[in-house]
Amino acid sequence: MNKIERSPLQVWQDHLRAEELAYQFSPDTNKAVFYPRLVCPHGGKAPLEWRISAGRGTVYSISRVYPIKGEPYPVALIDLDEGFRMMSTVEGAAGEPEEIGRRVRVTFRAVTGEADKLPPPLPVFVWEDA
Repeated sequence: MNKIERSPLQVWQDHLRAEELAYQFSPDTNKAVFYPRLVCPHGGKAPLEWRISAGRGTVYSISRVYPIKGEPYPVALIDLDEGFRMMSTVEGAAGEPEEIGRRVRVTFRAVTGEADKLPPPLPVFVWEDA
């Protein structure tokens, strides 16, 4: 196996800081890979290539979460056009079944916290037709 200089998580977070939605691609299986990994889950081979998603996709599933503290919010599974699925939220969504199949695009939201320990921005989605 090749020597790993930076973890896949670090690479992914660096792309988020650049407001890029990155994913990995397996040349051996010709498939997208997400979440970041060391080896391909489809064939077990490395290395995987890094690619940048256009950030457009379709809502595969959506529901509304009611936390004990705080306001309810939607959680969705998004099928990205490049062939991978990720979990996120859709701003402005109600979390209703009628929203399944709607097109979305990614945007990035800063996370608040201590200036010297800020995490990368979060990829969230908005309606493509909004």
